[in-house]
Amino acid sequence: MNAPQMMLQQQPDRKVHIPNLLTLLRVVLAWVFIGLLSGVPSRVLSSEPTGIDRVGEIGHEGNGLIIAAVIVFVIAAITDALDGHLARKWNAITRFGRIMDPMADKLLVIGAFVMLITPAFRATLMPNATEFQVSGVAPWMVVAILMRELLVTSIRGVYEADGVDFSAGSLGKAKMILQSITIPVVLLIVALGSPVPGSSGRLVILLLVWATVITTVLSGLPYIGQAAKHTIEENTRMLEAMRGKKARKSTKVSGPSAKQRPKSNKGGQNARKR
Repeated sequence: MNAPQMMLQQQPDRKVHIPNLLTLLRVVLAWVFIGLLSGVPSRVLSSEPTGIDRVGEIGHEGNGLIIAAVIVFVIAAITDALDGHLARKWNAITRFGRIMDPMADKLLVIGAFVMLITPAFRATLMPNATEFQVSGVAPWMVVAILMRELLVTSIRGVYEADGVDFSAGSLGKAKMILQSITIPVVLLIVALGSPVPGSSGRLVILLLVWATVITTVLSGLPYIGQAAKHTIEENTRMLEAMRGKKARKSTKVSGPSAKQRPKSNKGGQNARKR
């Protein structure tokens, strides 16, 4: 076999690994993203910033780390869209990809929301020295997002083994789009804006965060409904099977057995004659 033919045979095999490599790259980028945000120090904001205050806020030592984290997040989001597209185009959907791809997505998104509730994004508002979460993310929001992801993952793991299709619907796709927009926009407003209470930047942050949390929670309802429907149908089939067994048992004919048949008197008189 000549070299060109060998290259043509090896080419499809190499294509199969590209989506998985992109997934692994996204896992690495997610940890880089989390590491960058871990180094961001807390900040002090003025309730009515002057020009000098704004220069100081933009020049905050953590803003470089935040902007770098945004770049890493965008690259990771691109790999998410790219690996799925290539896997479908080349028919390179593997078990490794089915396991690692959602895990990489959850690591990136949930990791981002966890970091947004850390003290790094807890600012001090002057001159009253009051503290507030500059990211607009509350701890209960992270718990709600985490609960949704754990529940949907558990439902998929149980019911997809039975052949039930749990592909993402319109709400699931809207959730992914909102999460991919909200996280970098919030980070950029924190780094380059002055999102103090009552400002336009603060309003944008709150609208995006609340829309993302609500959409994320609602996107789990179709999975719950589909799982409940499948469970009801499965229980109905089991009940029908049990009733069928009982019906078959009750239709058996009950007649006298061989042991209960009366004994024949044949030969009794002959015995006396003898």
